[in-house]
Amino acid sequence: MMNTEICQITDRSLAEAKSILLSGGLVAFPTETVYGLGADARSDSGVDKIFTTKGRPQDNPLIVHIHRDFDLNGLVYDEMPYAKKLREVFLPGPLTLVYRSKGKVSSKVSCGLDTLAVRVPSHVGAQAFLRYVDLPIAAPSANVSKHVSPVSAEHVFADLNGKIPLILDGGPSSGGIESTVCDVTGEYPVVLRQGLVSVEMIRSVVGKCGVYVPKEGEQVRSPGMKYKHYAPKCKTCLVTDAKQASLRFDEFKKEGLRAYVLCESKYAKYFPKDRLLDLGSTAEEMASRLYSLLREGELVADVIIAIEPTRSDGVMAGVLNRLNKACAEE
Repeated sequence: MMNTEICQITDRSLAEAKSILLSGGLVAFPTETVYGLGADARSDSGVDKIFTTKGRPQDNPLIVHIHRDFDLNGLVYDEMPYAKKLREVFLPGPLTLVYRSKGKVSSKVSCGLDTLAVRVPSHVGAQAFLRYVDLPIAAPSANVSKHVSPVSAEHVFADLNGKIPLILDGGPSSGGIESTVCDVTGEYPVVLRQGLVSVEMIRSVVGKCGVYVPKEGEQVRSPGMKYKHYAPKCKTCLVTDAKQASLRFDEFKKEGLRAYVLCESKYAKYFPKDRLLDLGSTAEEMASRLYSLLREGELVADVIIAIEPTRSDGVMAGVLNRLNKACAEE
């Protein structure tokens, strides 16, 4: 079991990070969405370590992170004019674009697919890290597979202490849920995973935008499309309204279970304050608080009762997606 350090982002820690990556090791780093677990995307052994360290299924593709001045055309075929428009408006930021790959990174990154998902995070610490190492960095969220994604260095440490050598501490992630993933290999963009850049926002820039629905047995082209994800260590259930939540709360109480309710602020008045996980009122607040509250809840609750948000459009589509995955059956 190795020693895991949490370090502020300095020239010294960045030099250490680059040395680790070039030797095939892993480094956790901050982004504006969640913390990532990074490896040199060109290294088969480094990418393999991501899957084994997380316990991640081998058919779940990874996203490559680059700094804003990295040569994208060295990695992918950038063939669609609308993709340039999306980059100009949304990048750096929480949008991942899926291109046809030039095969310049390990085939394990995309699990054998001929596409490559690429993201340019806006987090200042992420940009400093990516610019210093000047490598394409393959990185899923820096947590044990299926657990709640980490939005702080401490969350990463809780999951991966003793498994990785270095966590770069960039403070809390502000966005809270993972990036939107959008396929740009066709005539118009198609969202594969909902996130902080909504379908509506994409349509406002390029007009048409589809939303992909996975087919049974089909290999997925983006992380977050398959399997139970984002789940706390306690039991969870998802209900449609405050009345159902109250009924379930009383049922769990009779069973002697500590139930906590995760909901937007409008429902807070119906539940005891000491059993409430308040997501807030706006879509941005709810996205930002979701993972922190799920991790907070798992430390004190036997069961978390989540109430579906009132809205399911825009950014809230991403929040609802995460709640559905967190409360799904295995």
